[in-house]
Amino acid sequence: MSGAVPVGVPRTGVLRVGVLGPVTAWVDGAPAPLGGPRQQAVLARLVAAQGRLVTTDRLVEDLWADPPRGAVAAVRTFVADLRRRTEPGRAPRSPARHLVTDGPGYALRGAEVDARMFEEAVAGARDLAPAAARGALDEALAAWRGTAYAGLDQPWAVAERSRLAGLRLVAVERHAEVRIALGEAADVVPGLDAHVDEHPWREEGWRLLALALYRSARQADALAVLRRARTMLADELGVDPGPRLAELESQVLRHEAPGEPPATQDVWDDTTAAYERVVAAGARTRLESTATLLRTLALTGGDGLAAARSRRVGAIRAAEQLADPELTARVIGAYDVPGAWTRSDDAGLAAETAAAAERTLAALPDGTPDAVRARLLATVAVESRGLPGPRGPEAAHEAESLARGAGDPGALAFALAGRYLTHVGRTGLAPGRDAIGAELVRLAGRHGLSTFEILGHLVRMQALSALGESAAAQEHAEAAGALGARHERPLVTVFTRWFDALRTAASGAPLADAERAYREAARTLAGSGMPGLADGLLPLALLALRVGRGLPATGIEDADGTWGPYAPWARPHLLLARGGDAADAVRRLPDPRPG
Repeated sequence: MSGAVPVGVPRTGVLRVGVLGPVTAWVDGAPAPLGGPRQQAVLARLVAAQGRLVTTDRLVEDLWADPPRGAVAAVRTFVADLRRRTEPGRAPRSPARHLVTDGPGYALRGAEVDARMFEEAVAGARDLAPAAARGALDEALAAWRGTAYAGLDQPWAVAERSRLAGLRLVAVERHAEVRIALGEAADVVPGLDAHVDEHPWREEGWRLLALALYRSARQADALAVLRRARTMLADELGVDPGPRLAELESQVLRHEAPGEPPATQDVWDDTTAAYERVVAAGARTRLESTATLLRTLALTGGDGLAAARSRRVGAIRAAEQLADPELTARVIGAYDVPGAWTRSDDAGLAAETAAAAERTLAALPDGTPDAVRARLLATVAVESRGLPGPRGPEAAHEAESLARGAGDPGALAFALAGRYLTHVGRTGLAPGRDAIGAELVRLAGRHGLSTFEILGHLVRMQALSALGESAAAQEHAEAAGALGARHERPLVTVFTRWFDALRTAASGAPLADAERAYREAARTLAGSGMPGLADGLLPLALLALRVGRGLPATGIEDADGTWGPYAPWARPHLLLARGGDAADAVRRLPDPRPG
């Protein structure tokens, strides 16, 4: 494992150094041999200095308990050798970029160090919501390849190893805490059980284990853990449990739900009742609240998606009647629900929404923030998908430019979603769509935008399938499915099941098995609330399957009763199978619609 690139570290073409395990380096993504143990120790000592100067004399003292004659010259030789290994393309006599000479010593500058990245990720996770924090901590913990500074026993290395090991324990506990908050209490119990056995003096580990047991409806086991902790602390250290541990024990004994909100239905009823009491019936804030609620409703899929679409137009109409373009912009922009399919589910509602966004853009006063305009333009792009004309792509590019300038990650994610939906005008655009999906995954992952992170993985799944990179596409299908389950996005399953059917067909499975896979995938469309996707998709898939295998297009017409928008392109194959005039049907083919 010592030559493996750390998980989550991108290939950026710079020097990367790993100390969360054996001391290792990578140049342009490839392992860089570091030479003997003294060279490794020099590099590690400079890592531990965190960019500060380490004098040559200090390096000598830190490398040898009893420095030999010529130790200073040896250090200089080690540094020169490391420079050759870590900057193989550097011209002779040119200044070093990373292992730089600084006065009487050396410093490591401009390199990516896994330990520093780990520390930053753990610190940043404190300010993130549980779902985003879990992702950040997953990546941070995956960077560990073994014991930090493995193989080095000098005092400075021992001190750094101890410090990083302590921080790793904090990260493990924080990771368990956010998983408990996300409803995965039962899943973290085994890991926490092992954690407290290995580190019995960490009260936070005991507290989290008891909390996970209690949240898993194991009250007796939770109390037993708390009493074990109390006894161990008293007998071994002569101290009482800290306040957090003691409070948890009291809550378990009182059958309270520690750190857990009241039942969801109670919160909903209480909140809506308070809203009805406090917010006046005609208050404009009700329209904004409605738009936000409709966004959440749409993401539930099925009837929720269909209901949200129709009611959204009603909210926009009501906002426009108040002649307040800034309010209307907020109502339109709050519904940043991306589309994953390049045809609208309701062309009439989409056209009305796009027109309202255009009117609002024209009416906004000077000085309106660019992020607001970006969301309106992204709405135009998303709602114009599948329609002829240049307005959709133009709006998507303008939205992206404004959102980047505004530094608004949410607006940028929505703009990228709009650009994806308009990046389908011809064949050969899959690499561009893959790049859009990759940016969406990175951007949304950094900022906890789960809906757009899911979309990014679905975009990459589609684009990589088009490029024939099925294994990579499978990875993104799995990532989208995992995020969809975690964030309760049932529509993700529709797309991943169709991808699974495609994989079955492409694998050369018997025709009956491939057709069965497509028919089973089609069942996910029933009640999905996405008629634009469902219309004609199953017979198209079955037709493509047969044509791709050189078989006649027979037994397909009753697949789901309609060919939808694909009828003109299916007709020649059906006529050919029946002995009809397929050539005439080909001559009558219209130009494909933009979507």
